[in-house]
Amino acid sequence: MKFKCLAAALLSSLPLFAHAQTNVTIYGVMDAAIAVENTDNPGEGHRTVINSGNQSSSRIGFRGTEDLGNGLKALFNIEAGVALDTGAADSNLFGRRAVVGLQGDFGTLTVGREYSPIAAVAAATDTLGQGMFGSNLSAFSRLTRRLANSVNYKSNSLSGFTVNAAYSTGEKAVDPSGDLMGASVEYKNGGLYLGAGYHQIERVATGDDKEWGAGAGYTFGAFEVKGNYLVADQTGPNNEYKNANIGVAYTTGPNKFFVNFQQQKIETGAKGNTVSLAYTYNLSKRTNIYTTYAQLRNNGRGVFGIYSSSTNVTPAATALGADPSVFTLGVRHSF
Repeated sequence: MKFKCLAAALLSSLPLFAHAQTNVTIYGVMDAAIAVENTDNPGEGHRTVINSGNQSSSRIGFRGTEDLGNGLKALFNIEAGVALDTGAADSNLFGRRAVVGLQGDFGTLTVGREYSPIAAVAAATDTLGQGMFGSNLSAFSRLTRRLANSVNYKSNSLSGFTVNAAYSTGEKAVDPSGDLMGASVEYKNGGLYLGAGYHQIERVATGDDKEWGAGAGYTFGAFEVKGNYLVADQTGPNNEYKNANIGVAYTTGPNKFFVNFQQQKIETGAKGNTVSLAYTYNLSKRTNIYTTYAQLRNNGRGVFGIYSSSTNVTPAATALGADPSVFTLGVRHSF
């Protein structure tokens, strides 16, 4: 009889055990393209290359949640970048994201390597989806996009408003500590998006670096209009960097067309203007082909390059006043 009672108790508890199991999802993006690049540097001509991640950085990731009861969940996410042209990792193994945390009525709290508060605003207001050559990822050669050794908080939406806050420790025993503190506020209402963020970094003993950004977007019918303004002001003279973007996208059936203008400036007087044209065609919900063309015009003090994803920062000018350009044709599959 005792054995029958024990068996019944175990069987009745099975749904509870099953309920507590972590749900794990494997996902990714595989993106590769043929690109024709021209750096416009003296003595250099066109070159043809195979690139990974022209529209979206190629990646593979694992994420999961566990229901802890009373509205509380545990979560994790690790994500690795892949360079499809060589098969190598494009950075540290899980350099794209590596976090564990809790989610509940209070919002979401994560610890690990996470996107910065400004990165959230920049991603939401880039017409090119931070790909396609000419995206605002060019700004993140100077601004902070990801935070290692960080504690991060994101509030639940309240009347359309969301708050992001982060603290990243430089893990230095003496000053300057290398610590970063940042926050951003986002607002969403229908097709309208507004966002702004600020970072302060203890990089040098003589003062703190400051980064800030603001952006907006509006979707109406088949049209999307997005723009942003991103600034990195490092301690010291003539170090302020500014990046401004404005773009429009139009969708009709499986076709999507993009136009984006970008201006980069440094306090020294260096300036570069980029015009980008792009087109995507959806073969299915998960697969599309794309093409993009971008041209950058540097002034006499500028040596800016054209960015697509975080793994593609070419073609880059190495000579003052050079005007790089690039044309790509690629395919992207998500899973």
